[in-house]
Amino acid sequence: MAAKRILIVDDEERIREVVRACLVKLAQWDATTAASGTAAIQAAIAHPPDAILLDVSMPGMNGVETFQQLQSNPKTQAIPVIFLTAKVQPAEQAEYNQLGAAGLIIKPFDPVQLAKEISQLLGWS
Repeated sequence: MAAKRILIVDDEERIREVVRACLVKLAQWDATTAASGTAAIQAAIAHPPDAILLDVSMPGMNGVETFQQLQSNPKTQAIPVIFLTAKVQPAEQAEYNQLGAAGLIIKPFDPVQLAKEISQLLGWS
């Protein structure tokens, strides 16, 4: 079975690198990163990943706007998106679920458990 391809989108370089390192080292997944919503959309169109980990709070185009653009593009609408957020209010969580996101991972997350959490949310065994 081929390694899963994950696109990590976060405006904080440190978070992108921690997540990427964990997914590559612990799960042997192919992980690429993007620092903005615009870069994420371009990357997802050019090389569609198996899933996208998307930060909600980013300058410019935020995660929700990025998700909506991904959903409106036939080339990217089937890619499951998991929101990565520090915003944990029930109303916000309900909004992400209503949008059709594949799941939600709360920051701060446990780097060692991250690949397992992603796999569970997406039904990968």
